[in-house]
Amino acid sequence: MSSKRHGLAIGIDRINDKFFVSLTAQGKLTHDDYLVITPMIDNALAAVEQPQVKMLIDATQLEGWELQAAWDDFKLGLKHGSEFEKIAIIGNKRWQQWAAKIGSWFISGDVAYFEDEESALAWLD
Repeated sequence: MSSKRHGLAIGIDRINDKFFVSLTAQGKLTHDDYLVITPMIDNALAAVEQPQVKMLIDATQLEGWELQAAWDDFKLGLKHGSEFEKIAIIGNKRWQQWAAKIGSWFISGDVAYFEDEESALAWLD
């Protein structure tokens, strides 16, 4: 039996004097992954008065979502969509580019898809 890594890692990063939230998604995400990460995101955003957050999502190792996890992701976007100023998504699959476009419908800020980190970081800055 082989084990496959999956999950979400969240961090706060800084470029020069600008802060942003980084999220790395790996494997096929599950409902249990969102049970762990959702409270972390909720708490991080609750600590910021009038949040206008910039986020960098690395989806280069993302294989997709289980159905319940996709619903969890949608609910998370609806809950916090007005708190994001910019979301840069780094990916390497055509469906990720489409997911970024669809996700932009539920976020009040700008969402853009990139194939390399340098371009994504320059756009966030």
